[in-house]
Amino acid sequence: MGAGYAVCALDYRGFGGSEGQKNRIIAYEHTQDIRAALTWLGLQPEVDPERLGLWGTSGGGAHVPYVAGIDGRVKCAVGQLGHGDGHRMITGHKTSAEREKLLADIKADREQRIQTGKSGTMRVIDFISDPATRGYVLEVAKTDPSIITYLTLESAEATLEYRPIDFVHRIGSRALMLIAGENDEICPAASYKEVFDKATGPKRWVTYPIGHYEMYTPEWIKKSAEDAIAWYQLHL
Repeated sequence: MGAGYAVCALDYRGFGGSEGQKNRIIAYEHTQDIRAALTWLGLQPEVDPERLGLWGTSGGGAHVPYVAGIDGRVKCAVGQLGHGDGHRMITGHKTSAEREKLLADIKADREQRIQTGKSGTMRVIDFISDPATRGYVLEVAKTDPSIITYLTLESAEATLEYRPIDFVHRIGSRALMLIAGENDEICPAASYKEVFDKATGPKRWVTYPIGHYEMYTPEWIKKSAEDAIAWYQLHL
């Protein structure tokens, strides 16, 4: 708001203060929540519904090109540290044996859900198993065990099926900026660049010499915010 924009920061269903199952992380449901937030924002008297922007980071950085691609209300979008292919992001850090076990567990869980309506769970760090995430979470867990979280295997299956890269071309003539970390092990810059390359309208590609979690330090939060605001000032 300090830059003169009205902002709606949402908690997805099951996150923060929002209602819903806490370990259910379904990308498509999150994109529905984002679109609901856009609708709410456009109804506010101080907001011009013809000038709606979008910003997201990490998982949100994947949702940005997807939502902007399917929802023409988004006039200008900024994503950072995202991905375009959930299967590639998750399995790229696993051995062949780990991939086979994950797919077998998902298959068994799918069959269980049909029979019981319930999904099993797994640790997030066993699903998103890149070294940076595991190292960060396990170190913090020494003093804060609550950082060890779980997601349903239904969520894992939905993540593997999620491909924002297939929708980015539909943004068309609307503006998109993507920001990547050159040393990001979770969402590699080269993969995110493939999403950017499929955008056909006004676009800007930005990289910083950092890893995934460094983005959330004061220096880089400030830098990315400045770049995002400059993009909005041009196109929103």
